[in-house]
This record gives sequence, structure tokens and C-alpha cells, in this order.
Amino acid sequence: MAINPKHAASVGPVEPQTADFSEPLVLKSGQSFGPYQLVYETYGALNSSRSNAVLICHALNASHHVAGSRPDDPQALGWWDNMVGPGKPVDTNRFFVIGVNNLGSCFGSTGPASTNPATGQPYGADFPVVTVDDWVDAQARLADRLGIQQFAAVMGGSLGGMQAMQWSIAYPDRLRHAVVIASTARLSAQNIAFNEVARRAIVSDPEFHSGHYVAKNSVPKTGLSVARMIGHITYLSDDDMAEKFGRQLRGSDDYRFGFDVEFEIESYLRYQGEKFSTYFDANTYLLITRALDYFDPAKAFSGNLSQALAGVRCSNLLISFTTDWRFPPERSREIVEALLAQRKSVSYAEIDAPHGHDAFLMNDPRYHHLVAAYFDRIGKECGV
Repeated sequence: MAINPKHAASVGPVEPQTADFSEPLVLKSGQSFGPYQLVYETYGALNSSRSNAVLICHALNASHHVAGSRPDDPQALGWWDNMVGPGKPVDTNRFFVIGVNNLGSCFGSTGPASTNPATGQPYGADFPVVTVDDWVDAQARLADRLGIQQFAAVMGGSLGGMQAMQWSIAYPDRLRHAVVIASTARLSAQNIAFNEVARRAIVSDPEFHSGHYVAKNSVPKTGLSVARMIGHITYLSDDDMAEKFGRQLRGSDDYRFGFDVEFEIESYLRYQGEKFSTYFDANTYLLITRALDYFDPAKAFSGNLSQALAGVRCSNLLISFTTDWRFPPERSREIVEALLAQRKSVSYAEIDAPHGHDAFLMNDPRYHHLVAAYFDRIGKECGV
């Protein structure tokens, strides 16, 4: 399916919606948590047979705001606005798209900054550790609430791809397609190490106060900023950083022989870290990186991923990017091989893109045309 730029417009202003759940959710840790609230947005219209629903799962620092603008800020386009909308690869003229803010986040769903009804104070460090499994279970409850028994597709990049994979494992009859982009079936030791360094930066900040900084009217901005800088480095490729910044000095033609910002890349990372620390919650960062660490569906099968995927019934599309060194193509190929070993339906594309892990967010024509063609197939299946 060709993407027509004339019709590839934004979905426009979108109002967030809320769903309240009084029944506790039994977490993978064994703890029961509730009541809780999930914030979500929808784009497009659900058809009469309820067969055209697509769930978009978000990554670490994103939210339910997948596409369109916010009513209070027309410039605040959703994090995947180039992917979701009228005439775009996930075409909202054909599909009813749902974006959900995960439990434990800081963008409206119940999380560490929310009030604990038992104490009247923010949960802070008392918020339970949540996993990808828990998020998917909560999303399934929301689907029930919306009257959606089966998704045409569940789709996500990075951590969102892990959720799409977990959907195919935990709810095999509730999705027809899983679209897993720039993701992995489990983190490598190196990735866990990056997450641990980021967490240590946060908990070592004097303003962290053992996770109860909101009650102390403080924010561990320095630690959160450093954590974001560490993470941001892993999202970009060496070639992309070299092209954008190289060894360019900032504000001088020569070294100043000090430890303040001298290189453009240093200035960029500090800017990204400081901006992040103004809107993201430190406890949420700890929770989500730990959820990344814990995801490992093969663990229950003695490390055999193929056995873990034996019950999958949906068709699968996996996409990786050659310069993604955080979740490199080898990780996607492992999933593809495990699915093929079980004779599952799977398509795979490895795209030569320069942007590193963040390529899944970029507007690469080859990538977008591939997704558009796949969703055209899904749309024909759904009769839309």
C-alpha cells in the first residue's frame, strides 16, 4: 500500500480518557494492587464487527499520547504521530487505534506519584514492582472494558515490542497479529548493566530520599538527568552521533582545559537530561527499567524461547535496524528462529538505517512503506 502524503495528516486534538478499576490486579510478584486507574487515548472508529482495533504499546519514556495533539497544546504531537493517523502506515481511516499509559507511569495512570489511599500520601517507593506481564494483563482488562475481544494487531517498538510479544504468549486468541519492532526477548547483560548504572545515578542523588522525595517536596533532578544521558547514548548509533556532532567544540575554537561543557555532544546530552528531569518521575524510571530487566518469557522453559512461543497463534511481523546496538538484529532473529521452529507465521525485515535504536521512531520511507503494506493486509482481513 502506498502512503499518500496528501492524506497523511495528524488525527488532530485528542482528549485523554480514564478507566478506573476497583478489582485488584494480581501482579507477577504475587502482590495484589488496586484500585488503579489507566489513562488512554483512541484514534479512528471501531467498526461494527469490532474487528479493526489496534493496540499500540509504549516504550520507556512515552505514554498513551501516541498521535495527534493535546487540546491544551497544538504543538505537542504524539510520540508516534508519523506512524499513526489518517493515511499513515497505521491508518486511522481504517483502524481504531488505542494507546494506553502503563501502570506505574507518570503520565496519568496510577503510579508512584499517585496518592496511596491507605496513607493519603504519594506511593513513592512503596509502589509495587510491575512487569511487562502485569502491563499486558491491565491492558487486557481495558480491552474488556471497551468491548474488544480480539485485536487486529498489537504493536510496539523497544519495550512496546516486548508487550506485543507478551500479548501473543499470554492471550493467544486475543490478537491476530503481533508487530514487534526493534525489540528483544530478553535483555543482554550489557543492557541490564546500563539500566543499573542509570538507577544508581538516581538513588544516589541526595534528593532521592529513599524514593519518598515527593513527600519531601524535592526532585532528584541530577540523578534523573544523568540516567537519561546514559540511556540516550544507547539509543543513538555511533555514525549518527558522529554526523550530528563529531568532535565539534561549543563556543570556542580550542580547548579551555576545564571540565565544563566543551563539546557539542556534551551540551546536547546535558540538555536532554535536564529537560527529561523536568517532566519524568524518578521512581517510574526505576520501575520501568526493572520491568525491562525482568522480561524473559523463556525463563519458565529453562531458557528455551521456542518452547515459550509454542502457544502463539497470531501472525508476526518483526523489524530490526542494522545500527541498533542496544537491541541489535540478532535479537530479533532469535525470535524469528524460535517462531519458525514452532511453524508459526512470521515475517521479518532488517532495515539499514543510520539512527540506532531510535530508528523505530523515525520517518524512514522503507520502514513506513513496509508497515503500511503489512497493515493494508490486516485491513483487508478486517474488511476495512
